[in-house]
Amino acid sequence: MKERAADIRDVSKRVLSHILGVELPNPSMIDESVVIVGNDLTPSDTAQLNKEFVQGFATNIGGRTSHSAIMSRSLEIPAIVGTKSITQEVKQGDMIIVDGLNGDVIVNPTEDELIAYQDKRERYFADKKELQKLRDADTVTVDGVHAELAANIGTPNDLPGVIENGAQGIGLYRTEFLYMGRDQMPTEEEQFEAYKEVLEAMDGKRVVVRTLDIGGDKELSYLNLPEEMNPFLGYRAIRLCLAQQDIFRPQLRALLRASVYGKLNIMFPMVATINEFREAKAILLEEKENLKNEGHDISDDIELGIMVEIPATAALADVFAKEVDFFSIGTNDLIQYTLAADRMSERVSYLYQPYNPSILRLVKQVIEASHKEGKWTGMCGEMAGDETAIPLLLGLGLDEFSMSATSILKARRQINGLSKNEMTELANRAVDCATPRRSY
Repeated sequence: MKERAADIRDVSKRVLSHILGVELPNPSMIDESVVIVGNDLTPSDTAQLNKEFVQGFATNIGGRTSHSAIMSRSLEIPAIVGTKSITQEVKQGDMIIVDGLNGDVIVNPTEDELIAYQDKRERYFADKKELQKLRDADTVTVDGVHAELAANIGTPNDLPGVIENGAQGIGLYRTEFLYMGRDQMPTEEEQFEAYKEVLEAMDGKRVVVRTLDIGGDKELSYLNLPEEMNPFLGYRAIRLCLAQQDIFRPQLRALLRASVYGKLNIMFPMVATINEFREAKAILLEEKENLKNEGHDISDDIELGIMVEIPATAALADVFAKEVDFFSIGTNDLIQYTLAADRMSERVSYLYQPYNPSILRLVKQVIEASHKEGKWTGMCGEMAGDETAIPLLLGLGLDEFSMSATSILKARRQINGLSKNEMTELANRAVDCATPRRSY
């Protein structure tokens, strides 16, 4: 919640600046090499960073799953967030090394440290150049099992990185970014153009679009959403969309109209019950019929799926698998809901355990339920791009790994050097363990 509060403050700040006629500092105007140090960097600030000049940033607050941290990975700008006190340790003009790989910030490094990090930087870019050789390669294990590596995106502006890094599709298109940073809802036509651009750019590769995941912790200045004590468990995502169909229907219409321009999959977020999926599907089919009556061409090859982020959904995966076309596991929320541990709380951070056997068992259960019905399962949480988790997920039978585009080539190299049979044995041992330390 602390990370998402930054998004709310960002919107509030921009609304106030507009009312008061005050011009905010514009990060896009930076025209010299700098490292930015501050208490926090909002998503809109991060989106404006020019990576030609911004060499990195470090902030007092934030976490790995904050929007600014996720966006920094997409932009390939080294970032260290959640340092607690970096603004007290640095002054204007200091030389700073930001090691985004290891999470280190070095202020006024020695000559030896400078030489060591320059060498490390050169090796990093040499490895990146070597990885480019895998851009057009298949993702296949040494024993011949194929996996799909897809990218997570927020806007069409992310497409160059997706293509450059050889993504085999888009596993998560976060559509809420179309709604943020503005003072009114995007029109059906605006959404249609954005979805069309992405589908055309992917040239027949699968594009999984998540319908609007807004509410509670993600404020929109033009929506009068109720303030809630526990927004992650409240009025958000599919719950909001089913209740406010004047928001939901235009998005579905835009997606349906864009479907003829590529291979579109649609998934609904935060689904807790089968009736929620059925209602959302019924609304979509109703709008599909309306559009056909209006003379629009609509693809008949659209797959409908759900995000699996709630333990109840994972527990009933066999029921859902009979009706959905696919699952996409959102591990960021699934972990915190399963272990009842706010991932933003330092006091219970020890409980945020991606490799806890309970999480691995839920993932296995979802994958097996989908395969039993001839369906497929992807994962779009941070775990999907974690090099420690990838062998386990491969062994559990995950079909699609969706991650930051910049992680794809490294993941491809890793998977291409693994044996599926060996990873299956490893995963089976892991789910039978009692603790995450024993599991892996």
